[in-house]
Amino acid sequence: MGTPDFAVPVLDALIGAGHDVVAAYSQPPRAGGRRGKALTPSPVQARAETLGIEVRTPLSFRKEAGAVDAFAALEADVAVVAAYGLILPQAVLDAPRLGCLNVHGSLLPRWRGAAPIQRAILAGDAETGVGIMQMEAGLDTGPVLLEESTPIDGKTSGILSAELAAIGARLMVRVLEDPAMFPPRVQPENGVTYASKIDKAEARIDFARSAAEVERQIRAFNPAPGAYFEYAGERIKVLSAAVMELSGGPGEVLDGQLTIACGKGAIRPLAVQRAGRGVMTSNELLRGFSIDIGARL
Repeated sequence: MGTPDFAVPVLDALIGAGHDVVAAYSQPPRAGGRRGKALTPSPVQARAETLGIEVRTPLSFRKEAGAVDAFAALEADVAVVAAYGLILPQAVLDAPRLGCLNVHGSLLPRWRGAAPIQRAILAGDAETGVGIMQMEAGLDTGPVLLEESTPIDGKTSGILSAELAAIGARLMVRVLEDPAMFPPRVQPENGVTYASKIDKAEARIDFARSAAEVERQIRAFNPAPGAYFEYAGERIKVLSAAVMELSGGPGEVLDGQLTIACGKGAIRPLAVQRAGRGVMTSNELLRGFSIDIGARL
């Protein structure tokens, strides 16, 4: 049970380990394309169909008649869940013989919720990780069977997500080899934090913040939704940046390399993107889009 790219390595690992995947559950296809007319299947649905696995895409287990019964009728030994995105009612959690095991992209109980990878980067955490959790009704409150940490070390959310997905897939295969070897560990009550869903409004860069915070924002929102600033009526995404020991008024362009002053320090964008254009360096941007020294972004 999964939807985005993060969940695809888990599915592939299950198949590679010889498990019989009786069905794949994913969120329904969404409108895609420039005009939003074509329905695009999720990465998990696309991969499962390529593998010849039956795909089911209920809108909701609570509201869709028969969805819970159809799931229970599979008589699965275990449900493997990775970034599925739908709430699983207790009847679904209880249906498989071994319950539902979730691949969660953080070191629980830190960053329970929808966006643990982005929140860990935004907060400046030194490390994060991935765990295999026995699901229960609460939000990521279930006991952890196995986990592994990794340093964040300047990674973007895209790079970190791919790394954690690979680790999570490996850990899930280990757990399923012999679940009895991994007794559940109850999460501690201390250290609980919540990773709320990313709001697109958070992607707008506030240069009144410190350069370190802005640089983390840029990495957390790469590749999506993309941190950005606005100038001359155009939105410019910043995909990577360096922190500089320079100063000026927040948002002030300090030099011909597009170094931008922050509340403390400054950032120098290294990779940027205009709407409808490819990724380019700041120098390439400035050759076709004039931003004067002293301008305020």
